[in-house]
Amino acid sequence: MYGGSSSQRSTASLRADLSSLKNDLDSLVNRASGMSDDDLSQAYTQLMAKFSSLRYAAKGIASQASQQINRGVETTTEYVKDKPMQSMAVAAGAGLLLGLLLKRS
Repeated sequence: MYGGSSSQRSTASLRADLSSLKNDLDSLVNRASGMSDDDLSQAYTQLMAKFSSLRYAAKGIASQASQQINRGVETTTEYVKDKPMQSMAVAAGAGLLLGLLLKRS
């Protein structure tokens, strides 16, 4: 729709990075008892840098999603203003269909 494949790629990349961060953290927890204070401090700094990077990427994805939602709202609002009768018919049809589906449950 509005750059959906790019957003999906970013989301998949973010998930992979989060999984990698979790694996790194699990590994650190398992090795922590045998590490020196300096090694632990260095590992902590590396994990926090990776976490910060992932947090920044997640904010970017959320911003893209928000922009896409706003475009969708604007498009829908324009359509309703331009074609109010068709919009009412679509809303009534959707309501009827939803009512029928919920009645079956």
